[in-house]
Amino acid sequence: QVQLVESGGGLVQAGGSLRLSCAASGSIFSSKAMAWYRQAPGKQRELVASITAGGSTNYDDSVKGRFTISRDNAKSTVYLQMNSLKPEDTAVYYCYRPWGNSWGQGTQVTVSS
Repeated sequence: QVQLVESGGGLVQAGGSLRLSCAASGSIFSSKAMAWYRQAPGKQRELVASITAGGSTNYDDSVKGRFTISRDNAKSTVYLQMNSLKPEDTAVYYCYRPWGNSWGQGTQVTVSS
């Protein structure tokens, strides 16, 4: 059973940057798609970005041009580089692997204005 562990969240001022990491263990990583979701208070969880096994990426319109998803298969880790952060990016960010419907525990990102 895969375990996904996120790290890198925190408090940052608007316009700042953070990089989230998600380390996967327990199963093959390189051949599986990965994704980042987020959930703000009182809102539904939403897809932020995804990356296929081959490295193709997809982004929600709200983060295009600001966020970058990437993966390091040698480290079984997926990243989310977040630049030009806005207060509306404040949420708990979750790592997700569709194969096996596996979720991480989440990491809080708070952007102050």
